[in-house]
Amino acid sequence: MTSIPRTEAEAAAELETLAAQIAHHNRLYHTSDAPEISDAEYDTLARRNNEIEAAFPHLIRADSPSRQVGAAPAGHLAKVAHAKAMTSLDNAFSDEEVEEFVARVRRFLRLADDSPVVLTAEPKIDGLSCSLRYEKRRLVQALTRGDGTTGEDVTANARTITDIPQTLPAEAPDVFEVRGEVYMAKADFTALNQRLADEAAETGKEARQFANPRNAAAGSLRQKDASVTASRPLRFLAHGWGETSAIPGDTQVDVIEAIRAWSFPVAEGFTRVATAADALTHYRGIEAQRADLPYDIDGVVYKVDRLDWQERLGFVARAPRWAIAHKFPAERAQTTLNDIDIQVGRTGKLTPVAKLEPVTVGGVVVRNATLHNADEIARLGVRPGDRVVLQRAGDVIPQIVDNLTRGEPRGEWHFPTHCPECGSEAVREPGEVDWRCSGGLVCPAQAIERLRHFASRHALDIEGLGITNIENFYADKLIARPADIFRLTPEQLLARERWAEVSARNLIAAIDAKRQPPLDRFLFALGIRHIGEVTARDLARRWTSWAAFRAMVQAGIETRDSMLQAIGESDDKHLARTAKELAAIVDTKQVGPEVALALIDFFAEERNDAAVADLLTEITPADVIHETRASEVSGKTVVFTGALETMSRDEAKAQAESLGAKVSGSVSAKTDLVVAGPGAGSKARKAAELGIRVVDEAGWRGIVHAAG
Repeated sequence: MTSIPRTEAEAAAELETLAAQIAHHNRLYHTSDAPEISDAEYDTLARRNNEIEAAFPHLIRADSPSRQVGAAPAGHLAKVAHAKAMTSLDNAFSDEEVEEFVARVRRFLRLADDSPVVLTAEPKIDGLSCSLRYEKRRLVQALTRGDGTTGEDVTANARTITDIPQTLPAEAPDVFEVRGEVYMAKADFTALNQRLADEAAETGKEARQFANPRNAAAGSLRQKDASVTASRPLRFLAHGWGETSAIPGDTQVDVIEAIRAWSFPVAEGFTRVATAADALTHYRGIEAQRADLPYDIDGVVYKVDRLDWQERLGFVARAPRWAIAHKFPAERAQTTLNDIDIQVGRTGKLTPVAKLEPVTVGGVVVRNATLHNADEIARLGVRPGDRVVLQRAGDVIPQIVDNLTRGEPRGEWHFPTHCPECGSEAVREPGEVDWRCSGGLVCPAQAIERLRHFASRHALDIEGLGITNIENFYADKLIARPADIFRLTPEQLLARERWAEVSARNLIAAIDAKRQPPLDRFLFALGIRHIGEVTARDLARRWTSWAAFRAMVQAGIETRDSMLQAIGESDDKHLARTAKELAAIVDTKQVGPEVALALIDFFAEERNDAAVADLLTEITPADVIHETRASEVSGKTVVFTGALETMSRDEAKAQAESLGAKVSGSVSAKTDLVVAGPGAGSKARKAAELGIRVVDEAGWRGIVHAAG
């Protein structure tokens, strides 16, 4: 991973990018059942997000992945709010992390170092989370996890699963939600794929087969037609509970045994362990049996056994403090690398994918594996024809970890210098490992994501142009680039299914209303790497008009080209020097070298520049007009901290700037005023230590009101 960003602007930009990437992958995994990256790659993105948030806690976003669970449900099934949130679990990947989990429990509960912390341990089933609600001991509702707050109603489908009782015995509480995993056994998965292949052969259609048992279970449970679900061999294992009118026991074991007595299957291997050492021993036993289990598992879940301790421990962000998932290491196999294919992701990242001689790893037939990036290919020294070792740890696309024929004579394989989808130059920023397509506005692989971003709430905010309409319009070749949005006509919309005159007129009106967007929103909407909302706003305030901004960019392009020509073959060191020079041309303190280089690389790609020119025939970015009012904070530095209850942080910052103040994210001797809302912590304390004036939100409103 790269180092932590040095400035707030860079951190905010990367957090924004990570939030969009992780949300995208959450939608693919939880909603579409079609993930495109491995579990390990997803965990890497999540850990990077957490590292930056730890370094810049005041920049944590409302849509931060650390606050999200799963993905918002979408599609044909009804959306229903959970009576009690369905949370996720934090992960452990080593014995030391498990021991630290137990130590954290002791510290939180203020127990002695030698006090026993009894846990439960059970296999972590790789299925689809489901909550079954019983009222008066009858099944009344089944919901998927969704985003943890709202799930999809799959009641009719769940009733077809024989493992799920329709009624509970008389001793069960009046209200009880049983939670667990809907899964498909390995043998049943293989048989289902064979049946689908046979049916396709009979009808002459292309076979639609599932990639793994988890996808098969998710796709089968979320069917619109319950009879299709009934035809699929789904199973259920219980591992917990949600809302309940009474809890049948004082420990995790008590309640799970009660659920088992009500005829719910519980995973073999569920047990109580007295110490962390016993938990790890049990983990090794389950790991050894993993290949022989009838279902896929990807680890072992530990939970504090005492329910009163669970209550005291509570939750942090999206996960309970009293539970953790101990993931298994990767399974490995050998095979032949037949070819290396370059895939372009929705954000422009060029990812090399190994095309393999099919091999079975962990019960799954693997044909593709990620090679991550050009540096990884160089490290492994892989070329088509090599014999390689690959691993899979619950991953959708496994990874190659070793090359067994590195020394054999064979020609080198070179990473492409241009995007295979659109031909635009592939660029890599100083210190980065990934190559990216620079043709953001013209690359077909990025088109849908770019269009979605362009119309999104914080960009041009085109009401009614959501992801579904964008995908449909793109598929039907109505739009390909942002300019096409403004060329849509009512007649084109009315010719489509489910479009009436009112809805067509409303969308066209919403589009027309955005023909003069503020300059900062326009810059953000272009989707330039590292140019988030904050940076776009800083650039707009510095250059104030599109003409001035574009002239600055052109100067940067000319400087970049002349410098790169002078140094010849560029490397990261030379690029870093070039980026530093470009940052001086951008002339905005908040913009670092990496941001400047990304900005100028974007416009240096002629097809991007042409797409922007085309867009400007349809819209005109509005100039920034600096309107400030005289006030007691004019020329002073203001810091906002804590929660603001009557306005957003953006609104407060805009108010301060309209009064001629500068807004800072940290308190120092140069700070003149601190506005502290509920929950203000270290910044308010530091202000008091430095003798800086502190006001609450009401006091700030008074300052704004006094300025007229």
